[in-house]
Amino acid sequence: MKNTAPDQPITSTISDVERDTGVAKETLRVWERRYDFPRPERDTYGERLYSEEQVQKLRLVKRLIDLGFRPGRVIQLSAPELQALAEKAGSGKHPTSLPHPDLKMYLDLCKSHEMEVLRRRLSQALLVMGLKSFVTDLVAPLTNLVGEAWAYGQLAVFEEHLYTESVNMVMRSAIFSVPQANNGMGAPRIMLTTLPQERHGLGLLMTEAMCVVEGAHCISLGVQTPLQEIVDAARAQRVDIVALSFSAASNPRQAIDALAELNARLPEHCELWAGGASISLKRRSPKFMRVYELAEIGAAIAEWRGRHAHRRTG
Repeated sequence: MKNTAPDQPITSTISDVERDTGVAKETLRVWERRYDFPRPERDTYGERLYSEEQVQKLRLVKRLIDLGFRPGRVIQLSAPELQALAEKAGSGKHPTSLPHPDLKMYLDLCKSHEMEVLRRRLSQALLVMGLKSFVTDLVAPLTNLVGEAWAYGQLAVFEEHLYTESVNMVMRSAIFSVPQANNGMGAPRIMLTTLPQERHGLGLLMTEAMCVVEGAHCISLGVQTPLQEIVDAARAQRVDIVALSFSAASNPRQAIDALAELNARLPEHCELWAGGASISLKRRSPKFMRVYELAEIGAAIAEWRGRHAHRRTG
């Protein structure tokens, strides 16, 4: 628990830091030994306590790692240097001509906690843009902007959670309004979930939205499904594709090991797809799976249909 006594500085336990930054406890301990950062104090029981300044710096370090930097390259930089580097590295990442470009307005609604207004504005944008463009041109870049604001300390953890829940509500309603595909018409049966270590579900929901728009029959298990449960569900539901989402906070080595085990257990005909914000996973994509961006899902499903055009008879 965080110490919030008025006469003492705010400190965080290692569990607090793991939750608030997305950096695993084991990684924090390795960095402490290898790079001499972070440098926590100890309480009377010998437990680590991290200052607010260290937590903020860890957020920036995590953001840069998500952008492809190695820890040893950035961890010794000061917080201002990290922020400047993150801003430079992240520049030019967003599309320059969005159909609905006023992302700052949505971010300001998060900061002012006007969540009902936020949901109403998102719903209005959905009606104007359609579900596919809403996901690729608004929700995806806005989520990235919210992540940057959190990394720079401009958005609290609870505010990011409020944003996520608001988007979830709007998108889930939109997905339910799309008629489920008829499997006899060549629609792939796609089961969507995340591995047990992955608790972030917004990317999974965006993927589901893109799949249903393309006429796929989607079965969502939600997040953090044990490997054997994924295998059992894939068999019971006779799925063609297991699609997994990975956030930037995922551990790529751990993810690839789990994916290899999952691939070995799945039925031979069942394909393994992955996507999300994990840059490392994209760079080290195993041969036994396919890694797609959101904008590539439509072409991927069309390609699947082409490969299986004669397999289904109704």
